[in-house]
Amino acid sequence: MPTFTAPDGTTLAYRLDGRGGPLVCLPGGPMRASVYLGDLAGLASHRTLVLLDLRGTGASQKPADPETYRCDRQVPDVEALRVHLGLERMDLLAHSAAGDLALAYAAAHPGRVNSLTLVAARGRTLGIDFTPDHRREAAALRVCEPWYPAAAVALEKSFAGTASDADWDAMIPLFYGRWDAAAQAHSAADVVESNEEAGDRYASAGAFEPAAARRAVAGLTAPVLFYAGELDGGPLPRVAAEIASLVPDARLVVQPGGGHFPWLDDPDHFRRTVVAFLDAVPPVPARDA
Repeated sequence: MPTFTAPDGTTLAYRLDGRGGPLVCLPGGPMRASVYLGDLAGLASHRTLVLLDLRGTGASQKPADPETYRCDRQVPDVEALRVHLGLERMDLLAHSAAGDLALAYAAAHPGRVNSLTLVAARGRTLGIDFTPDHRREAAALRVCEPWYPAAAVALEKSFAGTASDADWDAMIPLFYGRWDAAAQAHSAADVVESNEEAGDRYASAGAFEPAAARRAVAGLTAPVLFYAGELDGGPLPRVAAEIASLVPDARLVVQPGGGHFPWLDDPDHFRRTVVAFLDAVPPVPARDA
């Protein structure tokens, strides 16, 4: 895998997949290796995916200072990748917890963002997040599923802080629009692909300054796509709409029957929507690194 060096000396790796203009992809988790994104339902046939392994995940080096796992302290990593790729501006895609990082990057470097695609993305950078009641609301949509009773009990245990490993396993179907073989294989790799210590530090105290970030993204001129799943509780579509309302040139698309990994639930819908959005954005100009 190609690598580059972060400002603090940490060696970071990324994977290239596809053809066409670059689309820099930030994985969620938080702090899960980018391999779980796959080729994002065939987006690699339309764009060259630049799939970054965040520090301490996948093929990227663990930092000397674990405090740098904090979300805001990874913004320089994203900027270093832009410089390394020789891009004046980036088309940026982020999933789940990486929405925090992408929004923080856009707040810090608004002129370096060509477009922003936020998939099932959190908005803690802007002071908006999902709640236990949001999770319950989404879970209630699955009441007819055979796995729902066990998942509902496990969900309440997670809120109480008493969930066992078996309870966490019982909750996993809530994150997928379809709990089929593909979803089960995808979820099975989560533990080995994730850095738990890094995930615990990602949103630690000081990571977010919502008032300042809101002021900064209010001046963002790049087009933004918020892509939410109908069945997802983190965020619910109406919460995604609330986040989108804080960004000037933003649109929201809700995938029917989609969960937290919508490219698995309906690959065609996901691919068509994201490709149409990106095709309407002026191409990224190259520059000398």
